[in-house]
Amino acid sequence: MPVEFLSDEQAEAYGTFAEEPARPELEHFFFLDDVDRDLIALRRAEPHRLGFALQMCTVRYVGLFLEAPLAVPWPVIEHLAVQLGIEDPSVVKRYTERRQTLYDHVWEIRDAYGYHTYEDDEWGRGFRTFLHGRAWTHAEGPKALLDHPVGWLRRHRVLLPGVSVLARQVSEARKVAEKRLRATVAGAARRADPAPPPGDSVATLKTPEGSRFSELERLRRPPTRTTDTAGTAFARALERVDESGAYRLGRLRLSQIPPNRMAALARYALRSKAPLLERAAKPRRTATLTAMMRHLEATAVDEALDLFQVLVATRLLNTAKRKTASRVLARESKVLFEELEVVEEQEADLDVAALWAAVGGRTPRRRDERGGHRGDPGARGRERGRDRRAGRTVANRYATVRPFLSLLVESKAVDAASAGKRVLAWVRGLPALVRRKMGVKPLLPREVDDKLVPPACRKAVYTTPDLPQGAMDRDAYAVCVLEQLRRALNNRDVFAAPSHRWSNPRARVLDGPDWDAVEEDVLAVLNLDMPVEEHLAELVRGLDAGWKQFTERLEEAEPAAKVSTEVQDDGRVKLNVDKLGRLASRSS
Repeated sequence: MPVEFLSDEQAEAYGTFAEEPARPELEHFFFLDDVDRDLIALRRAEPHRLGFALQMCTVRYVGLFLEAPLAVPWPVIEHLAVQLGIEDPSVVKRYTERRQTLYDHVWEIRDAYGYHTYEDDEWGRGFRTFLHGRAWTHAEGPKALLDHPVGWLRRHRVLLPGVSVLARQVSEARKVAEKRLRATVAGAARRADPAPPPGDSVATLKTPEGSRFSELERLRRPPTRTTDTAGTAFARALERVDESGAYRLGRLRLSQIPPNRMAALARYALRSKAPLLERAAKPRRTATLTAMMRHLEATAVDEALDLFQVLVATRLLNTAKRKTASRVLARESKVLFEELEVVEEQEADLDVAALWAAVGGRTPRRRDERGGHRGDPGARGRERGRDRRAGRTVANRYATVRPFLSLLVESKAVDAASAGKRVLAWVRGLPALVRRKMGVKPLLPREVDDKLVPPACRKAVYTTPDLPQGAMDRDAYAVCVLEQLRRALNNRDVFAAPSHRWSNPRARVLDGPDWDAVEEDVLAVLNLDMPVEEHLAELVRGLDAGWKQFTERLEEAEPAAKVSTEVQDDGRVKLNVDKLGRLASRSS
């Protein structure tokens, strides 16, 4: 019969050799060191020495002593026999002739290596702390959660209990974690707003009259129209941000809850039907809807920012670059064909340097180190004209992304780190700048941030012939600010919350009260039950011991070693490794 969530096959494979160990597992769990060999050497007969080694390594690998010690893959026995110098591994079959010998060896191995029973109170408390911490910090299924406690018990030399006992412990831990999750999320939602807002998320479960779908179904349906123009798509994305943000759930402080658990709860809500969620008990329903609405708001913000990135890159910048490049290419091609025709008519050899000089004299390619042009004296004037045209092209495209400013000004979803506050402040001031009548009050240099204007756009911003002397091009400056915003978003100097792809990576480093709320669970999962200074000191001691053992082995090997160390002039040690031979294959 299956044990709750385990199938018959999974329950039968528990605590046994379900398959033949791989080569790395043989070398790790079935390697006999000097301590092992000294203990094995106390046995005189070969069957007892091989059987004792088999039980000793089996409990390391499986986590318990087998009722039938020889129920192991034959390659395991052969691997141990080679290490012990036993030519005929089949002698191990005589090991089970006397049952008392098996029991005596089990007790001797337990005492020598410090194995504990599952019923031990001290180790039982440590195991339950780990199990509940793992269930809380990881959104895993029951089978995956069962594998990690097995690994913990094996590492800490606690003998595995029966499969039904451990399965019940895992099920109980998952139930406690789910109950804790729902209570924490629902409590945070109540503390944020005890009275349901006008846009109560529970109301989204109802189907309005004359509609086939509930509000919940409409909100969680992704946009499917592919015929929208860029402006229409942008408007729809901003509408989704406003609709999902109206429930004011995206800014709940839930840092004490692992993000993967919130994501799992949101996925469950997105897959569930509205009537099923409506019939759920209140704490569960509140938590599920909160997680889903936070997910929808974060997704809507991500979609809007993704579209903004695409529009700035393709509609503002690349359009001007393509037009400029097209004009340059057409002009260079004309000069190139003219020069090639001259060469053909005169039947002369092609002079590549002269050809480049002819083409380069008509384009900005030929410049000296001071930025001046060689060749055509009118190149500088033509370049100024190109810059002005490119700047005007970019400025004319500004209206495409203009609606995006409402997301930054009217929404609190976007924030900035210290490196992005300058950019975000100017972006939030752009709507007022856009409403300004330039004919009445032109934009002056002292009213802008010169550091936000890159060198390539300075001429388009500062030298516009259509404006009064000393005035600046407002639209070109706005484009420069939006381009700086795009870069700040890519660097996460400007970020969004809630968001999945554009969130603040610094917020994931917990400190202060946020860390205090999760410290116990995180440390339990990582098996860190000692002060951090002591833990780091132990790691340093282990690393130092490893290096010392490494140098001792090198000294013993002397010239035969394929690995050597070399102290360089700056005091650093360089590791030299000679060419190594091919490792033997598993079948050899």
